[in-house]
Amino acid sequence: MKKLFALMMVSAFALAFVACGPKKDDAAAKAKADSIAAAAKADSVAKVEAAAKAKADSVAAAAKADSIAKAASSKKK
Repeated sequence: MKKLFALMMVSAFALAFVACGPKKDDAAAKAKADSIAAAAKADSVAKVEAAAKAKADSVAAAAKADSIAKAASSKKK
């Protein structure tokens, strides 16, 4: 009797586990949403990297211009 009850309980838990699991459509929608979020994140990271590179280039150009101006003013003296 105990073995029969244990077998029925295991069967009931297995049925409940399978019946309450995610549906195929839900998994596909979640995967699509995850891929869209990943693409948006990659795009925003690329924008930040481009902005940082532009700022670094502008700082380098300003430093070069200052150095050229300093050299020109020292030649005039």
